[in-house]
Amino acid sequence: MTTSNDSPILVTGAAGAVGGIGQSVTAMLLAKGHKVRALVRRADERSRSLRRLGAEVVTGDLTDLESMHRVIEGCQRVYFGMSISPAYLEATVNFAAVARHHGVEAIVNISQMTVSEMGIHDTTHSPQHKLHWLAEQVLEWSGLPVVTVRPTAFIEGFFLRLAANAVRESDELVLPLGDARTSPIAAFDVARVVATILDDPAPHIGQIYNLTGPESADIDHYARAFSEALGRTIRYRNVPVAPWSEKLRELGVPAHLISHLAVMAELHAQGRYDRMTDDVFKLTGQQPMNMTAWVKQHAAEFTRD
Repeated sequence: MTTSNDSPILVTGAAGAVGGIGQSVTAMLLAKGHKVRALVRRADERSRSLRRLGAEVVTGDLTDLESMHRVIEGCQRVYFGMSISPAYLEATVNFAAVARHHGVEAIVNISQMTVSEMGIHDTTHSPQHKLHWLAEQVLEWSGLPVVTVRPTAFIEGFFLRLAANAVRESDELVLPLGDARTSPIAAFDVARVVATILDDPAPHIGQIYNLTGPESADIDHYARAFSEALGRTIRYRNVPVAPWSEKLRELGVPAHLISHLAVMAELHAQGRYDRMTDDVFKLTGQQPMNMTAWVKQHAAEFTRD
């Protein structure tokens, strides 16, 4: 496999909002001296920010065959990631077909750790989990040189986007996660793993890495971490999944995403996210960020003006 930095590394979802994995991967690869082609859906401030970092920014749609030829051609290494969407499997198949046509030499595919417990007879009720499982099958059948990373739940998902308002306004973590333990991981740590693999992918081809945070604990424990980081008492309030999901619906969250989040919440309550690995440390030589450090980084999001 080539070790030249002459070919750009393609980063899909480079302007994605959830956790900013693509943007972080782009910045990390550029810092390592690689050229990066950053795929975005549209030109906006996030794409301009990528260009200021030094990336070659291209617009395209993962479900559009013609644009994928333009995006992938000339790239030997690719990070493939897409936000939660009913079109996820279509995008994966489209991407895989074009990547195979152009002879891509290494792909880092981001999936979900729940897939580790799924099989041909055992999926979950989440439409997105099934799409991730099917997407992994497609990439395996394709014969492409793939490295799969399966993070547990992102901290940014439940603990930022879905919880920040209640923490700000009422000093509560209002979540439907029950009292089981969970090991969420910061998106930045996932990005570190992806960038490390893409820097030298050859030893990792065909491997699956399960990525967790540095500890598995219940939500009361994480509420105490919020308290320590913010300097005020934050309490966890467990809420039923159904009314919580209905509130998301009222806020305009897409039905596909709500269905996925509701299943994730139910699985959390069942203890299915009580998982621990040391893959992040093995791959990067650094421990993943703990909740207290993460909250300190995002303190402004949890603090009233």
